[in-house]
Amino acid sequence: MVKLRDLDPSASPLDYYGSELRRLREAAGLSQSQLGSCVFVTASLIGQVETTRRVPTRDFSERVDAALGTDGLFSRLVGLVLRSQLPTWFQAYAEMEARASFISTYQCQLVYGLLQTEPYARAVLGVEHQERLDEMVAARMERQRILGRSSPPALLVVLDEAALHRRVGGPAVMRDQLAHLLGFRDSPWLNLQVLPFAVGQHAAVMGSFNLLRFGDDPDLFYSESYDTPHMTANPQVIRERSLGYARLQGAALSREDSATLIARVMEERYGQPEPDGRAVA
Repeated sequence: MVKLRDLDPSASPLDYYGSELRRLREAAGLSQSQLGSCVFVTASLIGQVETTRRVPTRDFSERVDAALGTDGLFSRLVGLVLRSQLPTWFQAYAEMEARASFISTYQCQLVYGLLQTEPYARAVLGVEHQERLDEMVAARMERQRILGRSSPPALLVVLDEAALHRRVGGPAVMRDQLAHLLGFRDSPWLNLQVLPFAVGQHAAVMGSFNLLRFGDDPDLFYSESYDTPHMTANPQVIRERSLGYARLQGAALSREDSATLIARVMEERYGQPEPDGRAVA
């Protein structure tokens, strides 16, 4: 059993979650072992969450809500907890992204975070964040929940062809990732275009960027270098980058031709899947 320690609920969303879990578990007259049995985890894991040594998942939170009859409390809290696991410099953007009505993005190296599969995200984040990998992957997957809303943001994606060829996590991971992209082919709210190598120089040779549009608030431009974000509502920047994005869309393949290219790269570069799900070239 994890040794109990005092928590300051105001210290962070994770501390608040842990203190509420302990308080409501004890109010229900359950031990850590008894609650663990109810939600199919160990008593140790319950203790680790209560003492902030483990970050809860959404599935765990939903099961705890059902076991304790807490009317969705932990399911609501877990979104804040997972967002707090994002890098500090990225949290402000993630909050704005979750509120946006329109998201336009150009990605020159990797698949956009909102469209990444979990194995792909794990491979990307694992390069430099092994010590907090589970938490960061969970936080990235949590960001994607905005796409499952009844009224999701309109998402316009221009993906450089380089992202299709960059082997992240191995052939099987890449095949599943490209298949995931193809799954959005008929989505009414997502437009995915590939900017082919043949275009050469283009309006975003300086790198990836995002444009966010809101119902009432000013538009935002976001870009980043190594752990250094840049976010601005400067009208001149928005004007220039919006025009640049329109030019990217004009230079990119159509939605249909982009899907054809993704499918071709998936088959030719990452092979056919074996019966166990692995890909063979």
